[in-house]
Amino acid sequence: MQRERLRIGLFGYGCVGQGLHDIINSSGFDAEIVKICVKHGDKPRRLPARAFTLNRYDILDDSEINLVVELTNDAREAFNIVSGAMERGKMVVTAGKAMVANNLAALTDMQSRYGVPLLYEASACASIPVIRNLEEYYDNELLNSVEGIFNGSTNYILSKMESSGAGYHDVLREAMDNGFAESDPTLDVTGLDSKQKLCIITAHAYGLFPRPDDIFHTGIENITEHDIRYAREKGLRIRLVAHVSKCAADTITAFVMPRFVQSSDKLYHVKDEYNGVIAEGAFADRQFFYGKGAGGHATGCAVLSDISACSYGYRYEYKKRARGRVKKITNDHLTEIYLRYNLEEERRLFGFKEITEYFCGTGFRYVKGVVNLQTLYQNREAIRESGVFMVKI
Repeated sequence: MQRERLRIGLFGYGCVGQGLHDIINSSGFDAEIVKICVKHGDKPRRLPARAFTLNRYDILDDSEINLVVELTNDAREAFNIVSGAMERGKMVVTAGKAMVANNLAALTDMQSRYGVPLLYEASACASIPVIRNLEEYYDNELLNSVEGIFNGSTNYILSKMESSGAGYHDVLREAMDNGFAESDPTLDVTGLDSKQKLCIITAHAYGLFPRPDDIFHTGIENITEHDIRYAREKGLRIRLVAHVSKCAADTITAFVMPRFVQSSDKLYHVKDEYNGVIAEGAFADRQFFYGKGAGGHATGCAVLSDISACSYGYRYEYKKRARGRVKKITNDHLTEIYLRYNLEEERRLFGFKEITEYFCGTGFRYVKGVVNLQTLYQNREAIRESGVFMVKI
């Protein structure tokens, strides 16, 4: 197939936008960034002012621009940009995980209606080509599960707490100073970022488009040195893991939680800002993908891959969605957890079905036992406000 020459309108010139610009300039790829739309015109930038605009319509209404690359950090604005570009017959590449996760059904409808591709490999796990693999390599595979470390910021924090013995807040500040965490790290540390990526991965693994609100998530913001020490004494590490799996022929379950991982687990060896994804199939068995989960150049490489694919007219086909074998997602699923808490009313939020270990220390208690994910989901707001820390076993 003949490659279409690309004239690109770029929205956003932050870390990823600059990384993409570097890669295009150094790779020899035949594409031209015609115009860059930014929010603020008074920021010092390395390109001349004529390269930028504050008006989105300078890109959207330019008939010579045939590809829009959306790399902003505002999900609502991103949807307006993407939908406006598709309505005008322009191909779209985006890294906007929140925008894609919350609007996937509408976006796929627009792709069909306007006959233009929408690609978003960079929205999940940066440099790891997980979406394309799920879409193409696993298109006929009966996947049992997909899980992994989808957030480089939290993995950096957990790795540094393990290696240095420092407290959570000290390591979080270090991560922010070194550019591994955002100035507002809430989406990362609460697990919401991982959940948004999980929704996207679920769409391509099982053909079901769950809403982020359908899935239980909890993060690492309440972790302490005690939890790290407990894991070390057991020969374990704590990792924030996103998980989706089949629990019946037509049903899946999904969640994001910190997890104790053993040394035999591939995720045990994923450190710092790296991501790791494990896909387990009925026939292909377990396969492991590993790569950088953050950074302008790592994410920029995924964006460039999608740009290249657009030049050949590639688009996602959502084959598993068309087959419709998986019909629903459920939270009615038993799982074992470790819970560190202070007050008995906090423990009662979890509705333990079975308790296998209990300890009462100075200033805290912990319990291990079996809970129903549905109970966690129903009590998610109270659990979030309680300040407890939980880990899946």
